[in-house]
Amino acid sequence: MTGPLPRVQSPAAAVTRPRLELGAMLLATGILYLWNLGASGWANAFYSAAAQAGSQDWTAWFFGSSDAANSITVDKPPAALWITGLSVRLFGLNSWSILVPQALMGVATVWLVYLAVRRAAVPATGDGLLAHRAGLLAGAVMALTPVAVLMFRFNNPDALLVLLMTAAAYAVLRSIQEARFRYLLLAGVLLGFGFLTKQLQVLLVVPGLAVAYLLAAPASLGRRLLHLLGAGAALAVSAGWWLAVVELVPEDARPYIGGSQSNSVLELTLGYNGLGRLTGDETGSVGGGNGWGVPGLLRLFNSEFGGQISWLLPSVLVLGGALLWLGRRAPRTDAVRASVVFWGSWVVVTGLTFSFMAGIIHPYYMVALAPGIAGLAGLGGVLLWQHRARLVAAVPLAAAIMVAGMMAFELLGRSASFVPWLRWVVLLGSGGAGVLVLSAAAGGLRLQLRLRRTLQRTTAALAVAASLAGPLAFSLSTAATAHSGAIVSAGPTDARTGAFTNIGRGGSLLGGQNIPAGPARQGRNTGAGMGGLLGAAAPTDAAVAALKSGADNYTWAAAVVGSNNAAGYQLATELPVMAVGGFNGTDPSPTLAEFQQLVAEGKIHYFIGGRIMQGETGSDAAAQIAAWVEASFEAQTVGGTTLYDLAQQAP
Repeated sequence: MTGPLPRVQSPAAAVTRPRLELGAMLLATGILYLWNLGASGWANAFYSAAAQAGSQDWTAWFFGSSDAANSITVDKPPAALWITGLSVRLFGLNSWSILVPQALMGVATVWLVYLAVRRAAVPATGDGLLAHRAGLLAGAVMALTPVAVLMFRFNNPDALLVLLMTAAAYAVLRSIQEARFRYLLLAGVLLGFGFLTKQLQVLLVVPGLAVAYLLAAPASLGRRLLHLLGAGAALAVSAGWWLAVVELVPEDARPYIGGSQSNSVLELTLGYNGLGRLTGDETGSVGGGNGWGVPGLLRLFNSEFGGQISWLLPSVLVLGGALLWLGRRAPRTDAVRASVVFWGSWVVVTGLTFSFMAGIIHPYYMVALAPGIAGLAGLGGVLLWQHRARLVAAVPLAAAIMVAGMMAFELLGRSASFVPWLRWVVLLGSGGAGVLVLSAAAGGLRLQLRLRRTLQRTTAALAVAASLAGPLAFSLSTAATAHSGAIVSAGPTDARTGAFTNIGRGGSLLGGQNIPAGPARQGRNTGAGMGGLLGAAAPTDAAVAALKSGADNYTWAAAVVGSNNAAGYQLATELPVMAVGGFNGTDPSPTLAEFQQLVAEGKIHYFIGGRIMQGETGSDAAAQIAAWVEASFEAQTVGGTTLYDLAQQAP
C-alpha cells in the first residue's frame, strides 16, 4: 500500500456529493440538539428569568437585568441574553424560545469548524474531496462532543462564546490565506463580543490566533504587527463600548451590577469573573478551596471532567505534534501549520488554565475546548491518513487511534451500568484499526487493487467508529436527559461521582427541594418552596395566585434572597421579583436601608421567606434584610410558601 488511490468523479458529483454530505451532517446535528429540547423546562432558570425580563423592558435587555424592574443584573455581560431576550419577545416565554437559539448556535459552530478545517486542508491535500472529508471529521467530532451536546441544548452563555471564538478562528484563517486585513478586524470584533458574553475567558484563544497570524500571514513583519494592533483595537472597542456605557450611566439610572461588591462592572470583570477564577480569591463566591475540585495537570481526566471532553484530548495532541513535524519545511504561510498553531494553542492554553485554576470551575466549562480538539482531529486524522504509507505519519496516526480507544475504555468503564459491552468493542476496534494502519505502512499487506481499496475504507471506517463511539453514546445519553439548574454535566449520571457536593457551608447549596422547574410545572401543585442557590423554586398555584394579586400596584411582586429563588417565582408569574443579594445572596443589593426605603414607598408587595444560604465572603445585607422582615412582619403560609405581606403594616 503506497498511498491514496486515484479517484475518478464527474464534475457534478464532485460538487453535489460534498454538499449533500455536509447538509446531512448539519441536519443530523440539528436533530440531535433539538430533539426533546423542551424536556429541560427553563434549563438554567437564572438566565431564563433574565431573558423574560429583557423581553419586557429594553433597559433590562440592555444591561442584562434579572428582573424587568431592574434591581440587579446577572453576573455576566448580557450578549447571550440579548439573543434569548429577543427570542422571547418575538415568540413568547417558553422553553423553545429560550433554548432553540443555543441549538442553532451549535449547528453554526459545527459548520464553521467544517469550513475552517476544509479551507486549511485543500492546499495541503491537493484534493477537494479529501479536504471535505477532513472538514466532515472535524464537524462530527465537534457535534458529538458530549459537553457540546449539553451546552448547545442549554441556555448558559457558553454556547454563544464558543460560536464567536470559532467564527474568529475561521476569520483569522481567511485573513491569512487571502491576505485580507478586514477578516482579521472581523476576528477582533467577534472576540470583543465574546468578551461581552463571558468576559476574560475569550482571551484564552487570543494568543494562538495572534501567533498564527504573525507566523503565517503573507505580509512583512511590520505590517503583520500593525495588523495585529488593529485587530486588538477592534477587540477593545467591540468589548469596551458596553463597559463604558455601564460605567458612565449614573448608578441610580441602571441596575446594580450583579457579582460585584461595589456596583462596578470593572470589579466584576477583573475580580469575580477575572483573576479570582484563577486564584480562588472571589469575594462573594460560594465554595472555594477544594469545593471546586483539586487543581492539577490531570484534572480534565477525572470523574467530573473526563467524560465531558477528554475522549480525544491526548490523541489530538499526538496528531498536532505529528503535523508540525511533517510540515516543518513547509512555506512560512502554510495554512495547515497556522491552523495547528491556533487550534493547538486553543487546546493547550485553555486546557492548562482549566486544569490549574483555583476558583469556580464547572464541568460544562469544558465546551470551550471542543472546537480546538475538533480542528486538530479533522486536520490530523485526514492529513496523516493521506501520508499513511510513510511510517512518520502512520505511527502517530495509529497511536492516536489506539489512545482514543484506551481513553474511551477508561471513560466508559466509569459507568458500570451504561452499555458495559461498548468499552470492549471500542478497545478492540481501535486496536485493530491501529494495527492495520501500521501493517500497511510497513508493507505487510500485499493485496490486489480491489482488496486494497476495500481494506482502506474498512480501516478508515473502523478508526472513525472506534474513536467516536464513546462520545456518541454519551451524547445520546445527554440528549435524552432533561437538564436544569446552575450546574449540569453531560453523560450518564453514574459516570459522574461527587459532583461538587462539598460546596459552601451548612449543607448542600441546592437547599430545600431540588425540583426541576419549567413551563411544564406551571399549574401543578407540587408543594415546593425555596429552590436554593443553585436550583430555581417551583411555586404552587396558590403561591402564584397570591403574588399576582394586586401586583399592578407594586414595582416588584415579591423579593427573595438569591437569584435562582427569584427566577422560579418570576418565571411562574411573569412579574418582576427582586433577587436580594444577587446570585449567591452576597451582593450588597439592596442594603437594608435601601430595602426599608423601598418598602416604605410601597414598591415591594411580598417577601418570600425560607432558609438562607450564603458564601463565606461578601455582603451580609441579604441576611440583615431577612432578619428585619421576620422581626417586623407577620408570616403566612400560602401553598407551602412562607410569605410576608410588606404592605400590611408599617415596619
